[in-house]
Amino acid sequence: MNQVQTTTNKPKIRLRIGPNYSSVINAVRENELHTVCEEARCPNIYECWEKGTATLMILGNVCTRACGFCSVKTGKPIWNDPMEPYRTALTVKKMRLRHVVITSVDRDDLKNDYGAEIWAETIYQIRSFVPDCTVEVLTPDFRGYYPALKKVFDSKPEIFSHNLECVERVSRKVRPQSNWQRSLSVLQHAVDYGLRTKTGIMAGLGETKKEVLETMQQAVDLGIAIFTIGQYLQPTKNHLPVDRYVSENEFLGYKEAGLEIGFKVVESGPLVRSSYHADDQINRLNLDE
Repeated sequence: MNQVQTTTNKPKIRLRIGPNYSSVINAVRENELHTVCEEARCPNIYECWEKGTATLMILGNVCTRACGFCSVKTGKPIWNDPMEPYRTALTVKKMRLRHVVITSVDRDDLKNDYGAEIWAETIYQIRSFVPDCTVEVLTPDFRGYYPALKKVFDSKPEIFSHNLECVERVSRKVRPQSNWQRSLSVLQHAVDYGLRTKTGIMAGLGETKKEVLETMQQAVDLGIAIFTIGQYLQPTKNHLPVDRYVSENEFLGYKEAGLEIGFKVVESGPLVRSSYHADDQINRLNLDE
C-alpha cells in the first residue's frame, strides 16, 4: 500500500509490488490494451493494481490534445482497432472485476462522433462478458456534440464522469484546446439524462481556495454526486510547474465543505485522482440510496 510522506507538503510514494500487481499488468499486456494508470503516470498505480483494479484506456494511447498537465502522448493517432471493445471486455473478465473504470484519449480526428461508437460498444461488450460488473466511464468532452454524448448515455454506465480538471480562471492555461464551460455542459447533460455523475479537479495550478469552493458549489448545483480533488504533480519538466503543494488540512477542509453542500461522495487528498477508490465510491452511493 502507498504511504504518503510529506516534505513541505510534497507527497511522496513508497512503492510496493505484489502478486496482484503482476496479474493486472499481465492481463493488460496479453490483450494489447493501455491504462491511464501508466500513460498518465498515476501515483496510485501500485496501490490500485495490487488491489486488482485499473483504469483501462480505449481508442489508443495518442491524444489529439496537448494539455499542460497530462503526460499522455499527443499527436496524430493511427489507432484503428474495431476489436478493442471485445478485448477490453475479456480483460475485465480475466481480472474478475466487480467495478471497472474506462477512459480514453481525446479523438478530435474522428469527426463523425469523436469515438463515441467505440465507447458504447466497449460498455456493451463488458455487459455481455461480465454482467455483474458495474461500469464507470471517464470521458472526454466529445467537443460538446450531443449525439456523441447520447451514444454513451444510452449504454447506461453506472457512473458517468468527466473532469473539469481545474478552476475556470486557469483553464485556458491548463488545457488550451478544451473549454471549461463546455465541460460543465457535458456534465449537465449527463445529470439531465439521469446518470449518476462525477467530476474532479486538481489543486496546485494557481487557483485560490475561494475558487475551489466556488467550483465545488457550481458542480453540486448541477446535481453531480461525486467530486474528487487531488494535488497536481508535474509529470515532466516540459509540463506546467506546480504552483504550490496543498496541505492535508486544506484537502480535509475541501472534503468537509463538499459533503456539507451536498455531494454524496468527496475524495480529497494529495494523491487522489479521478478513479481513486472508484470501487468504494459506487458502494457508498448504493448504500446512501
